[in-house]
Amino acid sequence: MQKIGIGYEDYKRIIDDGCYYVDKTLLIKDIIEKGGMVTLFTRPRRFGKTLALSTIKTFFELEYDRNGNVVDNSRYFVDKKIMDADEKTLSMMGSFPVINLSLKSAKQANFKDAFIQLRDEIAAEYSRHDYLAKSNILDDDEKSLFRSLAAPTLIDDLKNDEDYEKEIRKYLVAIKNLSVLLKKHHEKNVIILLDEYDVPLENAYTRGFYDQMIGFIRSLFESALKTNSALEFAVITGCLRISKESIFTGMNNLMINSIRDTGFEEAFGFTQEETEQVLTDYNLPDKIEEARQWYDGYLFGDREIYNP
Repeated sequence: MQKIGIGYEDYKRIIDDGCYYVDKTLLIKDIIEKGGMVTLFTRPRRFGKTLALSTIKTFFELEYDRNGNVVDNSRYFVDKKIMDADEKTLSMMGSFPVINLSLKSAKQANFKDAFIQLRDEIAAEYSRHDYLAKSNILDDDEKSLFRSLAAPTLIDDLKNDEDYEKEIRKYLVAIKNLSVLLKKHHEKNVIILLDEYDVPLENAYTRGFYDQMIGFIRSLFESALKTNSALEFAVITGCLRISKESIFTGMNNLMINSIRDTGFEEAFGFTQEETEQVLTDYNLPDKIEEARQWYDGYLFGDREIYNP
């Protein structure tokens, strides 16, 4: 029997470690065919949202190893449902630079600490694309901009509110800047993946600094997702739907898919058939009723879904 990957959120590691995997790779095809320029998925906790973004990243990303060689990730999709997709879909595998960010680290006691966590997350994503610092295509000013955002100001050097404000302004358009640099280097539009987008806002509301945080997140998102000619498409995940008026102001390229909507019903969680197959594979077919009592009870669109 295959190992159960409890706590696994990285698609590659699930495959590399030989873990049992309920095949959700057709989400990739659905994103291409049904998604918007920006698609927001809201689902309850523990339904595989982070794993879904990791799967999307693995499929689309034009990735390099430490020696600068292109990484072939096609082996991660051998025998997966996505390999039966049309030629156009499969031709997009390994073809795009990807920006991948999680916002969950912003769950902090005050705005400054939350901002520093978000800033460092963005800087780490810059560092993941460190080949840009040596690009023969970017000019000196662009490489200098890249290096400044990949190496943020040390906390000990942020001595007062003015220093923090300067650092905040520096990172307001950091995601857009990275996408622009990636597009110029690769001559390809960029895919942006944002996980747990609602965590900074939910936390800030609870802690009493919502206005500061929503101002930062709104500017960050608008520059990256609304006024960004380098964007191929974006996928955002979270548990809560934050109103368009407050965070996605004026974004007419946004498609929201919540548990009430159709089109992506089977992308998150397990269907009845998938649940029965899991139990059968582990010699537990007699436990389906017990599993139903514990994990059923969700309706996504018009499909009955189990919490995985």
